[in-house]
Amino acid sequence: MIYFIGAGPGDPDLITVKGRKIVERADVIIYAGSLVNKEILACRKADAIVYNSASMTLEEVIEVMEKAENENLLTARVHTGDPSIYGAIREQIDILEEKEISYEVIPGVSSFVGAAAAINKEFTLPGVTQTVILTRMEGRTPVPQKESIESLASHKASMCIFLSVHMIEDLVKKLLTHYPITTPIAVIQRATWEDQKIVMGTLENIAQKVKDANINKTAQILVGDFLGNEYEYSKLYDKNFTHEYRTAK
Repeated sequence: MIYFIGAGPGDPDLITVKGRKIVERADVIIYAGSLVNKEILACRKADAIVYNSASMTLEEVIEVMEKAENENLLTARVHTGDPSIYGAIREQIDILEEKEISYEVIPGVSSFVGAAAAINKEFTLPGVTQTVILTRMEGRTPVPQKESIESLASHKASMCIFLSVHMIEDLVKKLLTHYPITTPIAVIQRATWEDQKIVMGTLENIAQKVKDANINKTAQILVGDFLGNEYEYSKLYDKNFTHEYRTAK
């Protein structure tokens, strides 16, 4: 059996209980060593075989999985954050299905929610926005034209931008096609890790602040008015709002 596990954004306590239990039982562990906190694996069995997929190809990963399956071993495929977001699990899953190898996906805490928690912000503020956009800038891996930063910025929703901090100056130029220059923006490097770094600013000054902080990778970029202080109170707890569990007072 193969388990795809979301290890969370960094803090080893943010892996799910279900995910940790699988890591504890696993005979074979394949983890994304360039991003996953190695402390996540501290609970493994002493005789568990560990592979770092950072230096492996897709074919090599599948070979390890298939060998473990043939030997009736349990495999934990440990991804950073939640494996459904930039996890490249679909290509692994499709091959496993072709080979009729059983698998299960265990979700995890993504870095975008870890980043929001690090700065104590809520993405969906009433009266501000009820939409969250997860995206990345085009780099070595292309992005569909219809999903360009300029196109997505036109919605002025809460945006969470992955894998792009090394292009922060270009990113800001693209965001400015629709967001005002005074729009708040936050850059959180290694959110929830002990050495996390937070830089807050506006589209006018964030590029220089990020440069001064020497942040050039492993960072989440959050942009939008949800970072500000103006919003409406939720109807959920409004004493004048009636719903299934409460009548108006």
